[in-house]
Amino acid sequence: MEPKSKFLNRKQTIQVVKNLKSADLNLEYDFEKHRFNWEEQGRAFGLRLPITIYGNEEGEVDLERVVTYIMLLVQSGSASVGVFKHEECLSHKVFGSYMVRKKQGKSQIKHLKTKGKSRAGSRMRLASGAEMFENVNERLRRHFSEHEFDRIAFSCSKILLPFLFSAKTETPFDKKEPKIFKIPKHLHQPNFQVMLGMQRFINQGELILPSEVEEGDLFYLRS
Repeated sequence: MEPKSKFLNRKQTIQVVKNLKSADLNLEYDFEKHRFNWEEQGRAFGLRLPITIYGNEEGEVDLERVVTYIMLLVQSGSASVGVFKHEECLSHKVFGSYMVRKKQGKSQIKHLKTKGKSRAGSRMRLASGAEMFENVNERLRRHFSEHEFDRIAFSCSKILLPFLFSAKTETPFDKKEPKIFKIPKHLHQPNFQVMLGMQRFINQGELILPSEVEEGDLFYLRS
């Protein structure tokens, strides 16, 4: 059976982390996914931490440190960039472009992957998309010059990754940057409200439990 999830606020998550550390468990911290993993009686458990809780590649987790992170959301025709300190949004910007073919509702990049046509309208849409990625990267570079980020909260359609990282204005981080935290949630068109929804999601902790286990069954899961 599929595992189930229970969402926790920051205070509840901190309590569960303290419980886990006091229990005799073989905890493993996965920096990429920002979560603790462990086994109990052959069953797999996980706890994804809120992005506002600091962790590093060495497996050190600091429950008190204030985290500063940048969020980048990209879909065909739009992108959002936001800077956050703890739970406060310091800055945000939404970008748009004329990338979607109106009749079919398909992005021009996806259309060229399947059809290969290159008419005037197609070139205009691609040029508009290229300009959007340049503007996004300019904004990112500005933020990276102003802040030291602990994490990069990131969601981008795979087909758009090459266009982001090959724009004329260089992205200020590599696509294999260890600090990238891929947001484990489906992304809708990234306007400001969607970005705030993503912020609320990654500010939560998430317990991943075997389907037959209830939160109260194990003392260290009680928040």
